[in-house]
Amino acid sequence: MTLRVYNTLKRAKEPFETVEPGRVGMYLCGPTVYKPSHIGHMVGPVIFDTIKRYLSYNGYDVCYVINITDIDDKLIHRAAEEGTEVSELAARMTEDYYENLATMGVDSVDHFPKATDHIDEMQSMIGSLIESGHAYPLEGDVYFEVSSDEDYGKLSGRSIDSTLAGTRVEANQRKRHPADFALWKRSREGEPSWESPWGRGRPGWHIECSAMSIKLLGESLDIHGGGLDLLFPHHENELAQSESCTGKPFARYWLHNGLMQSGATAGKVGGGHDRHGDAADSGAESIESEQDQQVAGKLAGSQGAASVKELFAVHDPETVRFFLLATHYRSPIELSDQRIAETGKSLLGFYRLFAAYERISGESAYGLAVSASRETSVLVDAEFGAFRDRFLEAMDDDFNTGGAVGVLFDLRTAINAFIDHHGLDDGATSRDEATLSTLAASVTLLRELGGLLGVFRSPVASGRMGDEDELVEELMQVLIGLRSMARETKNYELADAIRDRLASLGITFEDRNDQTLWRRE
Repeated sequence: MTLRVYNTLKRAKEPFETVEPGRVGMYLCGPTVYKPSHIGHMVGPVIFDTIKRYLSYNGYDVCYVINITDIDDKLIHRAAEEGTEVSELAARMTEDYYENLATMGVDSVDHFPKATDHIDEMQSMIGSLIESGHAYPLEGDVYFEVSSDEDYGKLSGRSIDSTLAGTRVEANQRKRHPADFALWKRSREGEPSWESPWGRGRPGWHIECSAMSIKLLGESLDIHGGGLDLLFPHHENELAQSESCTGKPFARYWLHNGLMQSGATAGKVGGGHDRHGDAADSGAESIESEQDQQVAGKLAGSQGAASVKELFAVHDPETVRFFLLATHYRSPIELSDQRIAETGKSLLGFYRLFAAYERISGESAYGLAVSASRETSVLVDAEFGAFRDRFLEAMDDDFNTGGAVGVLFDLRTAINAFIDHHGLDDGATSRDEATLSTLAASVTLLRELGGLLGVFRSPVASGRMGDEDELVEELMQVLIGLRSMARETKNYELADAIRDRLASLGITFEDRNDQTLWRRE
């Protein structure tokens, strides 16, 4: 199956064809670093990290860029509240962001450009827009004139007039049109600022991403990603100013991931920039609904929403990553501690399989050599190869990680059935080499495909299964001990009752020569 992706610009799935054959330039809008990272900040990076892994697996040379917005009104206000410098606050929160990405296994990003390091590129772009008649200076500010762009609104599907519907317009009667947005902003006394042809000031929000992406990836990108909340005004304005400046298509494919929400309640929880419409930047200020505020407020009081580090204290990072990828990236993610905990329990079956493989082979499943290329994928028989085909088919269909996750569970079930059918984990000392080779190949395939989602790359740290799982393990050992005592005293009725009652709950005992193991079916 040919890779097809959903392009927001075209509102349809299209065959994936890059600007330059074999190469992919991918840009994702990153955070405004004024507070510690929350789970919403992790969604986009995890999704596009997975997309890069899959594209690389298919032979593409991918350059993945996430920007850092380190100058903004929110930074200025928060720094003032903390009595610190904007640069110090930004540096501290940027490090927090980096640490959390690393913990989540997002290690494929090639560049993290910072806005304050690219002021010259932004000023150059603004100057070009003024010269071409797409922007105008006004008393220290510079605005993009939306009416100068004939197809403004083509990404979001909004006309210039409709962009103002239901919004509160910036109180500035000087602009030529209320929807004109700021490219350069005159700085107030005491605010960070840079010299410019239009006076001391700082860049608007939208110009940052255009200048940095063009600098690192060229005038036409292959993939521009971000949360659905950024579609308008941020991405619409990025597109307008970029194409007006270069005369070239800015991005071939626009990919927007769904937002995080509380249960089935609509509304964004966290996000890439936490920007609810900067009047001076966008020309129109979005009004956050009371419902959205209630949703965000509810989750901010729950474990993990206020800080992603709090979430990691409760749930293993691999569990959180798996949870984020369990649905299609364009679908909303229903966030709750219960759902994440359920994901963690579902992962235990994979970890038990890896433990079984180590018992059988004497080698760690994590030591198996895993291919990073579709062309050199591990050789497996037709039965297991069918699972690889299904996984790749799901990923070729607009990076459907939800479908791919389902295939991993099916593959796990098939491997367990193979082990049971051949009696590989029954304590026997001699096993057929061909059968062991087939087992090793199937487990290698599971890790290879899991690696494309960024999971099963290394053993989960001891003790990260959670207090509930530790308690379950302790209780199971008590039951195993009671059953063993019953058998030793020839109370077989009680021993069988313990076994049968647990079997009705989906728990199976495996009696070995020297121990009894248990597992959930």
